[in-house]
Amino acid sequence: MSTGVVVVGAAESDLGVTGKTALHLQAQAITRALADAGLRLSDVDGLATNGVSRFAAAQVAEYLGLGPRWTDSTFAGGSAFQLYVGHAVQAIRAGQASVVVISYGSNQRTARSRTHDPYEPQTPEAQFERPYGPLYPVSAYALAAQRYLFSYGAARGRAALSAVAVGAREWALENPRAYRYGAGPLTALDVESCPLVSDPLTTADCCLVTDGGGAVVLVSAARARDLPGAAVPVLGYGEATTGTSIIGLGDLLHTGAAESGRRAFAMAGLTPADVDAAQIYDSFTITVLLSLEALGFCAPGEAPDFLATGGLPLNTSGGGLSYCHPGQLGVLLLVEAVRRLRATADRVALVHGTGGILSTHGTVLLGAPS
Repeated sequence: MSTGVVVVGAAESDLGVTGKTALHLQAQAITRALADAGLRLSDVDGLATNGVSRFAAAQVAEYLGLGPRWTDSTFAGGSAFQLYVGHAVQAIRAGQASVVVISYGSNQRTARSRTHDPYEPQTPEAQFERPYGPLYPVSAYALAAQRYLFSYGAARGRAALSAVAVGAREWALENPRAYRYGAGPLTALDVESCPLVSDPLTTADCCLVTDGGGAVVLVSAARARDLPGAAVPVLGYGEATTGTSIIGLGDLLHTGAAESGRRAFAMAGLTPADVDAAQIYDSFTITVLLSLEALGFCAPGEAPDFLATGGLPLNTSGGGLSYCHPGQLGVLLLVEAVRRLRATADRVALVHGTGGILSTHGTVLLGAPS
């Protein structure tokens, strides 16, 4: 099955420590993705982006000289770009836009802008959580990791967390664009010997802090027939929102990915067994374990066995742990999925984003070019 909408362009901006502005990185990613699609800036009438300012879509549109008739600047953290895919499909099918660009860019490492107080004083959680001085968001994910180790075995769970980081590094060593390319292999002992950030998560369990950005271009399947590139069909998508605070999470081991994944698979008429490769948001190693289980690749508590037996190709760019993490990784997960579908025998790719404190969830299923 297909939604009738396809991805025809995908590209990254410069990555790492770039010395460029966020808007410059956005422009790089967008123009490169349009070139990949065989389209021009003047063809774009839909834009989805966030992060560069309060009025992100208007800011990027002005910078590039665009006048889009459809925009989306929903801020949902790491899952936003998977949500944008679903919203863009709906807009294209409704005739609200014909060429939609989904983009992101951040210079957080160059600008040293990562450190800030995340608590907005008017929110209920501020009075209950802020006095304890949690590191946001790592302390919340560390609580989930502690619960995972308690529920499924400390040694087994710790080994699985390490395996996520080790696997990401192995893929990064094959990717010249990866921040950790050339850094050498990572072992489980290396992961566990790194400085502790928030127990049990070490620095190697946490995503990178880099500059970077990416973009993908979506059009109808009918329009794609006139374009030179290989068109990757959007097969299904789903989203779910649970809560925004540590105190609102409830069961730390069951996330909204179960709902977003169920909706995406139902739309596509597929199951996890049909997926050939997965790009799953790895803000922290625990995020991957929880997502694999919630998405149905394995039962609760079985992610360690899934990883130990090879599972499936996972975060093949190196992910947020070893490739790049410019504040939000979601669009770059889409870029990698498109590249693999074009270059390998994979038939179905899953892309899953997680935002906030296990707060927002977006799942997209993409198919091989026909």
